[in-house]
Amino acid sequence: MSNSFKTDQEAFWAGDFGDAYTARNAGDALVASNAALFAQILRRCTAASTLIEFGANRGLNLRAIRALRPSIELDAIEINEKAVQELRSWDGVRQIHHDSILNFRPERTWDIALIKGVLIHIAPAQLAKVYEALYRSSSRYIVVVEYYNPTPVEVAYRGHADRLFKRDFAGELLDLFPSLQVVDYGFVWRRDPAFPQDDITWFLLEKRAGCE
Repeated sequence: MSNSFKTDQEAFWAGDFGDAYTARNAGDALVASNAALFAQILRRCTAASTLIEFGANRGLNLRAIRALRPSIELDAIEINEKAVQELRSWDGVRQIHHDSILNFRPERTWDIALIKGVLIHIAPAQLAKVYEALYRSSSRYIVVVEYYNPTPVEVAYRGHADRLFKRDFAGELLDLFPSLQVVDYGFVWRRDPAFPQDDITWFLLEKRAGCE
């Protein structure tokens, strides 16, 4: 992977902070909560057999998806080396692109392009590139799971500025690509008694047939 980053945010996640995040976010409870979330989403795209995750970290989302869809083909993009090592040790991913998602240029498409808890950490000026890569990577579905806010806002993140941004990511994708439509969406509360998530809103978007 090239260490020439376009933004401070990329260096932040590739370095020590990203290492600590990978070490901190582990365990069966997180996989179980993710499985409950993705069970809601995947029931609306039953024919999907391939998926790529943008910013997969150590693979907690992919492990949950594998439990739900044992035969699905999984690929990943991840910037942090320690997270990539964890992904490789699992051996559940067909191909791991060890790079920034800002550098990713898809050479094929997947039934589902997934991003969860990553758009909130992208420099706002670079979001259009990520939206384009998500759209071009998907043959049918895009899944966006992020903090939501109707207008863009920056939030302090573990004592750091310019590292977390809330906005209507799915709405911006819909505005940018008219061929997309909303299939379903929902919210998972951090105080859910069974399968909590971090107050996230999820969206399942689909390309309309014959539209580009």
